[in-house]
Amino acid sequence: MTGQARAARVRRMRTTAPAAATPRALRDRAARPYVLNGHAASAPSLPGGLYLVATPIGNLRDITVRALEVLAAADLIACEDTRVTRKLLDHFGITTPLTPYHEHNAAEARPKLIARLTEDAAIALVSDAGTPLVSDPGYKLVRDARAAGASVTTLPGASAVLAALTLSGLPTDRFLFEGFLPAKDGARRARINELKRIPATLILFETGARIATTLADLAAELGPRQGAICRELTKLYEEVKRGHLGTLAREAATADEPRGEIVIVVAPPDRQAEVPAADLDALLRQALERLSVKEAVAEIAAVTGESRRGVYQRALALAKERDHDR
Repeated sequence: MTGQARAARVRRMRTTAPAAATPRALRDRAARPYVLNGHAASAPSLPGGLYLVATPIGNLRDITVRALEVLAAADLIACEDTRVTRKLLDHFGITTPLTPYHEHNAAEARPKLIARLTEDAAIALVSDAGTPLVSDPGYKLVRDARAAGASVTTLPGASAVLAALTLSGLPTDRFLFEGFLPAKDGARRARINELKRIPATLILFETGARIATTLADLAAELGPRQGAICRELTKLYEEVKRGHLGTLAREAATADEPRGEIVIVVAPPDRQAEVPAADLDALLRQALERLSVKEAVAEIAAVTGESRRGVYQRALALAKERDHDR
């Protein structure tokens, strides 16, 4: 058997290793190898715990040395798609076993991972690309790991959200990451309308199949705001298109369906634009049904960008009307 074939066999054996294993305290803690810039390197022994590891969103060189050390030294890597993560590991000569952890199997897989953590295992959590816990079920694993007394450590790195925000040329002082909008037309338009008054740059994920429809809805609900479409970030064919939402929507309607990962960035509303009194009253009435006057004022002032004093005066009047009607 050639050395290459033997290495491939060892990799298959490690990849298919069962989740349940000998407690970490009884296993060899020797340094484990990985490859960096074509040179062999070794990862030091890793204490038990859960490690949240950011991986590249496109360009493999964006991974950190610390991330490589943790991925190489971990007992197990929990990932969205083992095929995607295996390509990353193969590139850096890492043979750590993989186990799937995604929205479809999280409820079943999570207790098994927590059981490993209680045995002092070192487990790395990764997403297919970028920072874990963003648009994936990782937060529940973190919650349960902390409840079980396990150490949780983060290894920051690539993020499509921040990459798109900084490339967009739009305000970065305050932003809201919305993730994917609803797939159904009515629900999507309703959600966009809810986001309309938020005084922050909006960041959305979208697929190539729905980008034209989503841009059309954004233009219709939000008006002539500036936007940016960021596609294939950090990859060879990285593309950023900027312009008014209406212009971007018209271009998308006649273009071929784009490939790759897409992030939409939308400018905040004009801070000088006043909220119509009827809209402000409607928002306040909804908030007063579930919050105190003080809490309702804080929420609506933040959402609309209106002065807290003006919102407070209107809230008092509405609260008095409500109490009188009762």
